[in-house]
Amino acid sequence: MTKKINDSFQTSLAQGGENTTQPFKPIIPGIFTSTTYQRDEDNQYRSGRVYSRADNPTYDAPEKLIAQLEHAADAKLFASGMAAATAVFQALKPGDVVLAPDIMYWALRNWLKGLATDAGLHVHFVDMTQLDQVENKITQLQPKLIWLETPGNPMWTVSDIRAIADIAKHQGAHVAVDSTVATPILTRPLELGADIVMHSATKYLNGHSDVIAGALATRENDDFWKRILAIRAQGGAVPSPMDAAQLLRGMRTLFLRVRESCNSAMFLAQQLEQHPMVSEVLYPGLPSFAGHEIACKQMEGGFGGMLSIRLVGGEQQAVGTAAKTRLWHRATSLGGVESLIEHRASIEGAGTPVPNDLLRLSVGIERKEDLLADLVHAIEASA
Repeated sequence: MTKKINDSFQTSLAQGGENTTQPFKPIIPGIFTSTTYQRDEDNQYRSGRVYSRADNPTYDAPEKLIAQLEHAADAKLFASGMAAATAVFQALKPGDVVLAPDIMYWALRNWLKGLATDAGLHVHFVDMTQLDQVENKITQLQPKLIWLETPGNPMWTVSDIRAIADIAKHQGAHVAVDSTVATPILTRPLELGADIVMHSATKYLNGHSDVIAGALATRENDDFWKRILAIRAQGGAVPSPMDAAQLLRGMRTLFLRVRESCNSAMFLAQQLEQHPMVSEVLYPGLPSFAGHEIACKQMEGGFGGMLSIRLVGGEQQAVGTAAKTRLWHRATSLGGVESLIEHRASIEGAGTPVPNDLLRLSVGIERKEDLLADLVHAIEASA
């Protein structure tokens, strides 16, 4: 049984956080398009602004709101979720060891196996749901960074953040968590012992499939965080002022969207689990799901809007089902107000750990009964 969603988040989000554009006090913060700022007569920058590649006043409101939601010491926006995630790894040094989950976002997994390895990082993939394996790897390899993704895309595996963070702390490793699917509404990794939390803000934080952005939040303003900020500023991995403003607008409805998606996803998971043509439903909210007990401990108010189904008819039925849906759009991404369906194995290609009979479902905010009827019709029509 999950605890109730923190109602104070609803108010903070609806108000867009603290208004940072004094002295005008607009209800909606302004958008600052200037790339550069004037020095004082003695050549100082007492305004606190120098150049927008490092900092833009439009970022202030969404960054402060994300930090508030995550109970973080600081938070920064990035140009994309990948820009945010890779900045964490780029802050390491050649020769450093990294542990990452064997089930995770495919694009980042490919980056770790390719460019990150080429740059000198030693990346090891491990089943993060098996604590004994994780502890053995940490003891054996002495990693500098442990990267978690929970729930893990697209099998929705659940890692025990607190337990892994406790093990990592004794070995001096940083723990970073991709919490894109959970959002700070459901899980706050920093409270569970993680050092950094990452969001692909393109997904749930924005929620309308019209902004590319990422975010990082930190528990402490330590040296590792300062290295990440330097990489962000010097590499210019920041969003446009327009995207930052659009992101804040999307975040104002985050509480309502996540609550609705969670309710609908649970309904769909329970109904689809009973369908004879569905061999398995992967959703942390189901008691039959392997990570359910841990999800109950670290997810509050719901289990997310993402689930996957495996079909009795295999790959042919899975691809056919996606082709025959009317309300579920065949498209990459997740976390928007519209529901999406995708055959992940064919998207990820060779080497994917995803079964070819699996469909990934991103549950939007449409009427849940309509979504179920449309999906069941497509499943049966493709049999």
